[in-house]
Amino acid sequence: MKIALDIMGGDFAPAEAIKGVQQFFEQTNDVAKHLLLIGQSEAAAPYLPMLDAYRDRFTFIEAPEVIGMHEHPTKALKEKQNSSIAIGFGLLAMKKADAFIGAGNTGAMMVGSMYSVKTIEGILRPTIATPVPRTDGNYSLLLDVGANADCKPEHLVQFAELGSIYVNKVWGIENPKVGLINLGEEEGKGNILCQATFPLLKENKEINFVGNLEGRDVFHEKADVLVCEGFVGNVMLKMAESIHQIFTNRGIKDEFLEHFNYEIYGGTPILGINSPVIIGHGISHTIAFTNMIKVAAKIVEADLVNVIKSHFANKS
Repeated sequence: MKIALDIMGGDFAPAEAIKGVQQFFEQTNDVAKHLLLIGQSEAAAPYLPMLDAYRDRFTFIEAPEVIGMHEHPTKALKEKQNSSIAIGFGLLAMKKADAFIGAGNTGAMMVGSMYSVKTIEGILRPTIATPVPRTDGNYSLLLDVGANADCKPEHLVQFAELGSIYVNKVWGIENPKVGLINLGEEEGKGNILCQATFPLLKENKEINFVGNLEGRDVFHEKADVLVCEGFVGNVMLKMAESIHQIFTNRGIKDEFLEHFNYEIYGGTPILGINSPVIIGHGISHTIAFTNMIKVAAKIVEADLVNVIKSHFANKS
């Protein structure tokens, strides 16, 4: 298994990315998981000695260019073909890497996913998913969380199917429960999108739909997959991150609150494309990079992409 990592992505690159790699190697003795570290050798040089004991477990790939966090995604990928992000997607497209991780320009990661590895046939729109902590100590999967601000009912139905497959194959949950995020529990509640989506989810025999969920239900064990359009999902995600940061700054410690720390789950997978891609937070530190690598490895081990391909191929 070869996992490509953009070590130039994020506000604390490349130091935190390389520290994350070191921690991953310390925690995981599986030599079958080989990392491809993509970045500028000059910038990485002060930190690479930390990996001297693991030289047979990674390969450094020179990338002389870097796409900045605020550059225009499409323009930057076109003009900076020797950037760490562009090279990472090139490795994926050529099947020289089994997964790609990056905490850099999110737009460039999305554009690269769409135009380099491309959308799986039958998928209307790829979606970004993220774990949401629950009071029972487990997680639900929330999607979409920002890739698709405006959606049609059929998009949400596919998100429900993609989320169910992910939770089943990667998290090992049988027959995961699916809930539609809405402003009321009763059928017929909500905006036009929710009203039109509810009957489609209810009739779908390939998911275990449990109905509408209100905001107060999100952190409880009512569903394993939480479905909404990216506008709502992103607001929920950013609000949760903000709450965690506020209470952390005030010195308040709580076991449940700690589960809101984005570094615990690393990054968010893009579901519905032809290769595994994990997007990390721009302010990712060591733990986040370590966990991003672990998430990517689990997705590859679960053969998730081929499972999704098979699922949607059977619909055509």
